[in-house]
Amino acid sequence: MSSVITGMAAGVPFTALPPAAGGRAPLIVTWHMLDAPRSDAAFAAALPLHEVPAWRVHLGMPMCGARMVNGSMDAGLELIREDVLMSFLHAFVKQAFEEFPAALASVREQLPVDDGPIGVLGGSLGGAVALRVLAETDVPIFAGAVVNGAIRMRSVVDLFPGDYPYDAESTKAVDSLDFVAKADAIADHAPLLVVSGELDHPALRADAHSLVAAVGERAELLSVPGLAHPLADEPGIEPAPQLPHARAVDAGLSAWFRRHLTGG
Repeated sequence: MSSVITGMAAGVPFTALPPAAGGRAPLIVTWHMLDAPRSDAAFAAALPLHEVPAWRVHLGMPMCGARMVNGSMDAGLELIREDVLMSFLHAFVKQAFEEFPAALASVREQLPVDDGPIGVLGGSLGGAVALRVLAETDVPIFAGAVVNGAIRMRSVVDLFPGDYPYDAESTKAVDSLDFVAKADAIADHAPLLVVSGELDHPALRADAHSLVAAVGERAELLSVPGLAHPLADEPGIEPAPQLPHARAVDAGLSAWFRRHLTGG
């Protein structure tokens, strides 16, 4: 990890890994999980994609990594207690998505990346950001991927204790983050790899299968034996050695992005 580059892109912290050959190359942008690994640096260590001949720029999610409040995740946990959907899940995806255009422009200014189509990758809640980019923007994308992704936000809300008290505003918000319903837009934009751990939450596994079926021939499912939801051990903030299950995910993602970079 000696070649890791860290910086800020329009206020968004990032960890960048250059291609092995160095120099100008295509770009893959990622958004990390809120489970471990829960920072851009930790996500880069868990899924470095060293075999992909591209720059991998891992963007930090709100209030994570360099943007933690007082050096901890406590402020984020307080938002969960306040309102798990509107203050936390929806709010984080909305902010990360809205930050993306300026962050992308800043990355292009700072690093020797090609000006062609990019790849996008998201893990868990970061997957919802990647899927929004695929479904709702016209940014040229050569391929996308999600790992244990937040594909239907209702399923994610249901993982938290208690019955969520939906009203008109929160119903609109949660429905806006149902990417099975946006499968046609995703299919029109780029090919998609959906990585699903066989030990992930059953509802998230079901959503992964539903998204692949809805996107159709432009989507593929990679089911990873033994993988639960996280990709790293707790606390998941600092870079850590790659776990065996993360290595399997990394290999699948690397093959996927390499294939589409070469037009296969």
